[in-house]
Amino acid sequence: MKQSWIQQRLLSMAAGVACCFGGMGLAPLPAEAVDRLQLRLPVMEMTITLDIAQVRTAAELIQANPDLQELDRAGEGAVLRLLNQLLTAPLPEQTGGVAEQMVGHPLLEQALVAASELVEVEGLPTDTSGRMVSDALAATYRDGQPTVLGLLQNMPGESITLNLQALAFYAQRLQNNWDDARQLVQQGTPAVPAPPSLLASAATGWTREQLSLSVAHRPQPISLTVVKPTGAANGRLVVISHGLWDEPASFEGWGRLLASQGYTVLLPRHPGSDSQQQKAMLLGDQPPPGPEELRLRPLDVQALLDGIEAGSLLPGTALNTRAVAVVGHSWGAVSALQLGGLGTTSRKLKDRCQDPRDPERNLSWILQCSWLTGAEQGSLADPRVTTVVAVSPPLMLLFDETSAPSAQAKALFVSGTSDWVVPPDPEAVTPLRRGQPMARGHRLVLVSGGDHFNLWAPADQADPPVLGPLILAWIHEQLGVSTTFTFSAGRWGSSARPLVDVTSGL
Repeated sequence: MKQSWIQQRLLSMAAGVACCFGGMGLAPLPAEAVDRLQLRLPVMEMTITLDIAQVRTAAELIQANPDLQELDRAGEGAVLRLLNQLLTAPLPEQTGGVAEQMVGHPLLEQALVAASELVEVEGLPTDTSGRMVSDALAATYRDGQPTVLGLLQNMPGESITLNLQALAFYAQRLQNNWDDARQLVQQGTPAVPAPPSLLASAATGWTREQLSLSVAHRPQPISLTVVKPTGAANGRLVVISHGLWDEPASFEGWGRLLASQGYTVLLPRHPGSDSQQQKAMLLGDQPPPGPEELRLRPLDVQALLDGIEAGSLLPGTALNTRAVAVVGHSWGAVSALQLGGLGTTSRKLKDRCQDPRDPERNLSWILQCSWLTGAEQGSLADPRVTTVVAVSPPLMLLFDETSAPSAQAKALFVSGTSDWVVPPDPEAVTPLRRGQPMARGHRLVLVSGGDHFNLWAPADQADPPVLGPLILAWIHEQLGVSTTFTFSAGRWGSSARPLVDVTSGL
């Protein structure tokens, strides 16, 4: 991973922590600032009440609270170290701008719903706008104490309770989400690793170029990376769609392997939700991606296909646009499935997004639930897309299961057994179990030990892409390319991480 990518996500996490410590947000009513912080511990139902009114450092906080003094002595300074990390570490200077941009945004609303079990604010009615959090952050920076402790001291209300018992509930819920998928993997047989010669072919046999295409549905052109074969081309087209706050380079390893085997691969940058948009958001210059991106991302892909057919993109290249493969990761997987014919619905989003204790709730619901107002406009099937690979797909709430029989594309679903962002169950296992995937030609492959980030294929990664052979074998078979290396023939596994087709066990 690039260092800049890691830095951006750390800033994003810090911004999220600041918002979450505001609880459910607070209505703009005059009140005294919070002077008590209660820690509800998952040990003997113990609650420690801390006086935070006049302290500025973790050491002062411990000195002002006898209970903490005893705990810190017993733990040989562990409490001081924890409080330094949790309460008094500096917030990034962009946090205030991010919070201001997020006021009233669906993503913030869902983040605060998720945090409501962890953070309780007494003394004011609740509100999901986030305005009070933004105002408190502004005061925190004016006071010269841009920390979580400073934020708490500027929140109105009587007291704030951090319910650390809820963390145990969250951890158990995530474990439950993993267990079913891990059991399926244990019952299956890992695929035989791909031939080393196939993996080595991705080192050569391709060229790349950067292009852009003006489109009607966005004010700015779509920029894209094009990876083409240097040897014999098969005339087939693959589009790879990145996830939220990501970029084409994270998946160029897949594109290079595909191009080395004759495919022309397009990797578009989705300007409303890519890494550049995230950078602008973290600087306070733009709000988070809105629900309209649920419609605009598939339109980005359709525009590329239209451009090829019109000759404005890759003119003079003979490509079959009547049977196209679309590969996507995370939100990119959602876009691929939309194009493949799965219909979207707001029904489940309305029913389940406001319950923080839902036993199937997971981190991906923060994003899925922010799509509520755009869900009814998300059914964008494109008959040119005949096969799809959906890696780490958020499926549970957005898609209408009754649309599956009419979907024109055959889909390969891939999920990691250790994915904590989009857990394999309920996001992949449960929907596919209900949809009888084998009867419709769909398959589910689980990656043992795979998480949301280690299945990527960055352009500069030294190791072969874990999913590259699997994706290649699936597309070979679904597009009818003449070769013995197909999904049904096997040998698309990985020596790094076991890959198991669990479809028959659903």
